[in-house]
Amino acid sequence: MSPQENTRVDILQDGAALYHLDISQEGNRTISIEYQGRTNLIEICDGRIRVAEADCPDQLCVQMGWLQNSGLPVVCLPNRLVIQYAQSPDGLDAIS
Repeated sequence: MSPQENTRVDILQDGAALYHLDISQEGNRTISIEYQGRTNLIEICDGRIRVAEADCPDQLCVQMGWLQNSGLPVVCLPNRLVIQYAQSPDGLDAIS
């Protein structure tokens, strides 16, 4: 599978998987994820995913925008949140 074809996404918090999604199959929706009283609002829209809002001081996760196929995850360090393309079943990631 080429990186452009990968639509499976993992949402992790503090190293634990919260969601395994195929964003090409998801309808437009938001997911609220809390961590120690702070919240990240994850938006899924038209087969894309991003952090739309966050209760973190630097807002870098919001500024990162939509998850791209570049292999770089969207990360919110204060809330220990990572949104990344899932590894393929054979253990190779999207850039391997």
